Amino acid sequence: MQDSIRFAMIPSATTQPILADVDVLVCGGGMAGVVAAIAAARAGASTLLLERWGFLGGSATAAAIGQFVGWETSAGRRVIGGIAEEIVDRLVARGGSDGHGQFVMSTGHHMDRVPYDPEVLKLVLDELAVEAGVRILFHAAVLDVSTAARTVSRVGVLTKAGSAGIRAKVVVDASGDLDLLAHAGAAFLPLTADEARQPATLMFRFGPIDRSVFDGLTTGELRELADRGFAGGMLARAALHMSPIAGTEDGWFNIGRIAVDATDPFALSVAEMEGRRQAFAAAGFLATHVPGCGCGRLVALAAQLGIRETRRVHGAHVLTGADLRAPARFEDTIALAAYPIDLHPETGADLHFESLGRDHAYEIPFRCLRPVSLDNVLVAGRGISATHEAHAALRVMPTTMAIGQAAGTAAAIVAAGNAVTPQIDIATLQAKLRAAGACLP
Repeated sequence: MQDSIRFAMIPSATTQPILADVDVLVCGGGMAGVVAAIAAARAGASTLLLERWGFLGGSATAAAIGQFVGWETSAGRRVIGGIAEEIVDRLVARGGSDGHGQFVMSTGHHMDRVPYDPEVLKLVLDELAVEAGVRILFHAAVLDVSTAARTVSRVGVLTKAGSAGIRAKVVVDASGDLDLLAHAGAAFLPLTADEARQPATLMFRFGPIDRSVFDGLTTGELRELADRGFAGGMLARAALHMSPIAGTEDGWFNIGRIAVDATDPFALSVAEMEGRRQAFAAAGFLATHVPGCGCGRLVALAAQLGIRETRRVHGAHVLTGADLRAPARFEDTIALAAYPIDLHPETGADLHFESLGRDHAYEIPFRCLRPVSLDNVLVAGRGISATHEAHAALRVMPTTMAIGQAAGTAAAIVAAGNAVTPQIDIATLQAKLRAAGACLP
């Protein structure tokens, strides 16, 4: 628990002081990381959560995605539960969400979703993490990593007080871009010659919106408007997708398209500026041409781009699109998911959206969380071991929260036994996940 975390400044062999010595270190406080940290702490592990912003949530808050999608099959069978559902309950209780609902995508597909207020979510995540006993270190980033005998022995971090080292029995890389694993020299899965990295987007808040008018637009009318905006250069893609904000007349719009390698610092810098340009152009189109939006304006920009895809770890199993379609069954399943294969091209108006069936769910094995080259590191979030095609289905936040709960629970089990991740007893892990409300076969 929190009291067992040591923060004494002890000299190390690398001249960096040791800031903490813990059971579990989680790098990245996005939705996967915060759920992993909560799960590890609840399981009795001393847990430190490292986050570069001054708040938790990652893409859910800093990128202001505004909704969680992919909770259930199209037949309405829920496949995500546990800590993720606790977060929804807290959001609803604080007036930051109306809870589970449905919407129609620009493709015409019906989809479940939980819209939320990113500002309320920040507070909810603070509360859940602190209640679990997670120690949180904001405004900190991974600086370097030391490895020995297939383990991460020390993680160097840059904080407001300078650089320091952290030791942990088990490390969870939930950074999205897998920065820790990159520093550790881990192997990643490359794109093939016919694949292109999914583009980013910059969310923007717009309002007020006359919802009685906007929500009354048919799918065909929205499509015609979006096509017109794209053809006229006002919209970066042919979509007018909006997530309403509970208790307000505003909504978050996800209608940008920015091709970028977000691991390249200069490319990312250019992309952030392009995102702002696209957002203001789109807001002008909304106010001028879209019914219900005539009195609105751009109210706020997300603090960062929403990144769909960067690094994917080479794990003990590589999950494929064929695995999802079958669906393949695994003895070491640690999560279910049902979100379709949703591939955004780098350029153009449309996207590739493949529904997998009315009551179709697929399984995610524990081996996808295990890098092939390291035995005390797990991956949580969109960077698990999967092909580009499978990643397009796995990347949504309810799924990454389910993966995070499994990663954090597993990390605590491994740390308690002074073991390594390949030695974990899968039956024990699955039993603990079920007891904590996770959905498993």
